Amino acid sequence: MHIKLRTLFAAVLLAGAAVPALAQTYPSRTVRIIVPFPPGGGIDIVIRAVAAELTERWKQAVVVENKPGIGSIVGAEAVAKAAPDGYTLLATVNQTITANRFLFKSLPYDPDKSFAPVTIMVKSDQMLLAKAALPAKDLRELVALARREPGKLNYGSYGNGSQPQLAYELLNNREKLEIVHIPYKGIAPLLTALAAGEVDLATGSANVAMGLIKGGKVKPLAAAGKERLPQFPDLPTTAELGFPYLTASIWYGLFAPAGTPAALLAKISDDVRSVLRTPAFAERHATSKGLEIVANSPQEVGPVVRDEVAGLAEMVRAARIEPE
Repeated sequence: MHIKLRTLFAAVLLAGAAVPALAQTYPSRTVRIIVPFPPGGGIDIVIRAVAAELTERWKQAVVVENKPGIGSIVGAEAVAKAAPDGYTLLATVNQTITANRFLFKSLPYDPDKSFAPVTIMVKSDQMLLAKAALPAKDLRELVALARREPGKLNYGSYGNGSQPQLAYELLNNREKLEIVHIPYKGIAPLLTALAAGEVDLATGSANVAMGLIKGGKVKPLAAAGKERLPQFPDLPTTAELGFPYLTASIWYGLFAPAGTPAALLAKISDDVRSVLRTPAFAERHATSKGLEIVANSPQEVGPVVRDEVAGLAEMVRAARIEPE
């Protein structure tokens, strides 16, 4: 019996020692980062820049794979079911972790238990956007127009429970409007449709909409944050225009499958945060495009998620969105 116990104890010690050693040798092969949205969106742009830097640091390929579908569920499920060895990661927006739990009757992953947080990379307040030809110069004029013409205006979203749907349905509910929902498969096709005039309204961050705004194809109606955006200092906030309840922000997070060893998570997080905090990288890929670097630790992600979930519960109820 004593021999068996000593053998078991030794095995436990060896297993514990193997985890830090694994972190030291990681990665030894290609790392795959799944984005649950089509190419070209804000999260896709940022994570591809991060992946390029990690490829240089790690001397191993870090590839980004787009798996869009069903409000980010397809890609999230793929990561939730992947081996917890650090070689499959999820780069996604807050909707996947916070909003989807309210918007679908069942999910093939548990937002709280299926993933291990690596870091929240960046965050950004959203803008309410309109096609160039819309006869409204700001949010106040949009509401007046929607009241005059009930059911004639529409907004595009990138899936059930995405930021545009939550924002415009809340606006519909509070202001007794009838702006119609038209879903798209991602932020990139949505903004393409908005620029072409196929849809009247959308939301988007400065980093993905700036080119369209400067090109005169899309116009901003309001900044949906507490403060004006540095890139658009003349754009009033929703609160300034009389709609303080209407806020919308987005963050881009990196996650691993649940069960990934803590030492491995710490290495990935440290390296990703080091990339994000490099001044040249931050300026080129974040701050110059309206994104704020967060780069928090795995332990700091949980409280952010919990606070947002509490706020979303009220927002979803107010918007009267029924789970699908």
